[in-house]
Amino acid sequence: MKQYLKRYAANFDYPLLFTYIALALFGLVMIYSSSIAWSVNYYGYEHDHFFSKQRLNLLLALPVFVAAAIFPYKHFKRKIMLKLILAVIFTGLILVHIIGYAAGGAQSWINLGFASIQPSEVAKVGIILYLAGAFTNKYNNGTINKLNESVIFPVAILTLVLGLVFLEPDLGSMAIIGAVGLSVIAASGIRFKSYMKLAGIIIAATGLAVSVVFLFAQESIFTEKRLGRLDAFFNPFTDELGFGMQIVNGYLAIGSGGLSGLGLGQSVQKLGYLPEPHTDFIMSVIAEELGVFGVLFVIGGLAFIVLRGLNIAMTTTDPLARMLSAGIASMIGIQSFVNLGGLTGLIPLTGVTLPFISYGGTSVILLSLAMGVLMNVSMFHKYEKTKK
Repeated sequence: MKQYLKRYAANFDYPLLFTYIALALFGLVMIYSSSIAWSVNYYGYEHDHFFSKQRLNLLLALPVFVAAAIFPYKHFKRKIMLKLILAVIFTGLILVHIIGYAAGGAQSWINLGFASIQPSEVAKVGIILYLAGAFTNKYNNGTINKLNESVIFPVAILTLVLGLVFLEPDLGSMAIIGAVGLSVIAASGIRFKSYMKLAGIIIAATGLAVSVVFLFAQESIFTEKRLGRLDAFFNPFTDELGFGMQIVNGYLAIGSGGLSGLGLGQSVQKLGYLPEPHTDFIMSVIAEELGVFGVLFVIGGLAFIVLRGLNIAMTTTDPLARMLSAGIASMIGIQSFVNLGGLTGLIPLTGVTLPFISYGGTSVILLSLAMGVLMNVSMFHKYEKTKK
């Protein structure tokens, strides 16, 4: 153990660590700035309510990060570990349909009494760990390009997870999990022809399930809020006091910031014009208060993590390391795009948070777990290069 920790410290990825900490602390500051008025005027809480809760979330996330960073990633291909991961994923996704409660139009939360968790966030990270381990075993035993029951099983697992998340219905998380799952499989070493067949199976099966649900439960899926969000995407200014309010005021916040911003704490839109500014629209407040420089800091930090992960994926010789790195990098990159695309009008709003920056306990803890895994992979990757 002592030799392991010594080797670990010698190959520690400090730039990755500092970027993770910088983004998390920056997000904490911006949550405090963006949530004060909303916390007091809308909820009747103390001015630092969301700041205090996120600070506690980060204190819980730090040991999770450290544990994941120390835990050897190669254990994720063990069958007992894969079964445990599946048990955690499906327990959460099934229970949320039984005892979960709705927030933001989807029954996606479970109240534990002392805290609430979002099983779809667990599934995002869990599906990366599961698929990476499962396809590593297929790669090692030479069956990865044989589309028999051994390869179809993890594909069926991914499709089932997508179906359960869709039924909440959480369309944003479903899209992210599906894209991330396909990214992990693409990095598995599978031949392009076989990959396209698997991707076709996943898309067709998911599409069939979605069509059946649409057919029998249109009213629960096409709610007034979701249709309003879709209308707001095409033209938010036709209902700027209703469904277009968040997008329009987000635009005003972004446009007001300019190059250097109005100054930390000086946002006007967060004073009640921009709903829930500390969650998925926090980048609008950053743009208004800190301008282009604040936006570039966040995007630069997220881009560094994504590119670091992709670089490891493209240069490592270990298939498990390749899939874990590609999956984690894809998850952070895709989720960032979905969040920023929604607030800038590139894609419809989905309520997806901005990684490390937006308020959310389950999100920051699971992202910290993913970052710990990536840190461990990076350490072994650096150690590999020293042996050459």
